[in-house]
Amino acid sequence: MKAYESTPLADVLTAATPWQKVVGAWLRKQAGAELFGMPGYRLTLKGRVPDGFLATPHDGRPANALLGKAILSGRYTLANGRMSVQGSGDPWNRASPTRAFAIELHRFSWLPHLMTQGDEGAKEAVRLFLLWQKTFRNWTPFTWGEEVLARRLINLSIFARRLSAVAQPWEAHALAESIAEQGRHLLRLHNNAAYQASRAVALVAIGCVLSGNVGDSFRRKGLKRLPKALRRCTQSDGSHMSRSPEQGLELLYDLLLLVDALSQRSQAVPDYIEEHIERLSRFVRTLSHPDGSLVSFQGAESLPEDQILPALLHTDAKAGNLPNALEQARYHCLLGRSLSVFVDAGEAKGGDFGFAACDYPMAFEVSGGRDKLIVSPGWSPLQSDSQAFRVVGAANTLTLGDELILKPVADRFGELLHFTLQGLRYKVRSRRVEAEESGTLLELEHEGWRPRFGLKHERRLYVDAQRDELRGEERLTPMATGKKLQNMPASVPYAVRFLLHPEVQASLARDRKSILLRGPGGRGWWLRHDAADVALGEGTVFEKGAPRKTTLIVLNGTARLDTPTRLRWKLSPAES
Repeated sequence: MKAYESTPLADVLTAATPWQKVVGAWLRKQAGAELFGMPGYRLTLKGRVPDGFLATPHDGRPANALLGKAILSGRYTLANGRMSVQGSGDPWNRASPTRAFAIELHRFSWLPHLMTQGDEGAKEAVRLFLLWQKTFRNWTPFTWGEEVLARRLINLSIFARRLSAVAQPWEAHALAESIAEQGRHLLRLHNNAAYQASRAVALVAIGCVLSGNVGDSFRRKGLKRLPKALRRCTQSDGSHMSRSPEQGLELLYDLLLLVDALSQRSQAVPDYIEEHIERLSRFVRTLSHPDGSLVSFQGAESLPEDQILPALLHTDAKAGNLPNALEQARYHCLLGRSLSVFVDAGEAKGGDFGFAACDYPMAFEVSGGRDKLIVSPGWSPLQSDSQAFRVVGAANTLTLGDELILKPVADRFGELLHFTLQGLRYKVRSRRVEAEESGTLLELEHEGWRPRFGLKHERRLYVDAQRDELRGEERLTPMATGKKLQNMPASVPYAVRFLLHPEVQASLARDRKSILLRGPGGRGWWLRHDAADVALGEGTVFEKGAPRKTTLIVLNGTARLDTPTRLRWKLSPAES
């Protein structure tokens, strides 16, 4: 995989980012800084302070007691970053190791883990909140921004009542006052559509938790905003607008949280919330491997079953038959007797919902029974700050030379443009053909390589249900570019990658045309090919909150720019 370097602004603008988009984002940021950064701005957030807390919403997301115990001793592990505050005990007075770490720290994402430590953990949480309040009670663009604020309020709402039970009266008062002030500021934020749903969820949650008219006001305003927010960030097949399965799961957990919070306040749960819960549940189930883990497409980590199951338990009886294709999300499932193939047949999102998008055109994942065999990297913004895992050379697809199609915008311009991918956008087209007994054929193509090389990549995936085989064919077809390609050779090297799950062993046969894959369950699979060369290298998969080294199979060849090129491969059971 080619090392990625930050994209200069000049390259960003020439890669189809108009000047007005950059300037507009900068002006909005400056306008907010001018308004919210005024010396007396905090006074505008003052209002009636709630008398206390009335609900304890249940969050189904599993907490990690080991992480909680480490935090209690001053050791933080967040977003693959580490910090030790043993001695001072103050995580707020030092620089975070990464931006992702800082986001999780200020979101209070550590709070659920710390609260597993009983009253001792709750007292430590109160202390940490008061330290945060002392340092960050006044507005700063990062700690009070949309990316951080809504999620912090959701986490605080879940545990506010428990924290107040171990706090001094003045500490509980400070917590209630701070939540109300942060909520009033949240009402004024509306720039980024990707955080619209979490903003509404946060308002409803604190509205259920805070007492009196203050809580009632937040709840009403949140419920008024929530229907539009859900329409904005979900599609009719239940998929999240970002196309990220993990984002869909997070929203599902948020809505389940609201159901519990509203029920504790004896408030009726709107029908549209239940409808979205059902749709999101089907979306998550459809994109889950047989072992219960989530596929890792488009900025999603491959979450294990215990991170997903709590969100699906309440809909078990209503699951029914799952679709084999999600039309709006552009995902396909191809099933054999034991093979499960999940295919991304869409494009990386741009705009607000593209903050975690990955450019993996026509990538796929494969399971043989409960053994995951071929996987995606599982990169997400909270897994790594390294943008190299977002681009075409990181996943199970074809690359030409060392070129990229879309590039992440990093540095200060990346933050300004919400870290979206920039470049000449392209479409992925797909056609699915079902045969009742013999199998399923999925034909895909994209022209992302056309401007640079004048080639179209076509991929055919066929699952033979009788033989339990996955057959693949890669084609590079010359196309007219409308302009003469400058200084281009007659051919270009290509590579087709297969990223294996870390628990899969790979052995290259003597003929170098076959690789034996053996999953943790012991069953073997042959990956056969007709490439000119094959190499077994090292790759990286993000799983269980950490990067793991794994095996990367690379099929290499050379494609001429004036004639079609074809590569075939097949995955079949070793016993056959």
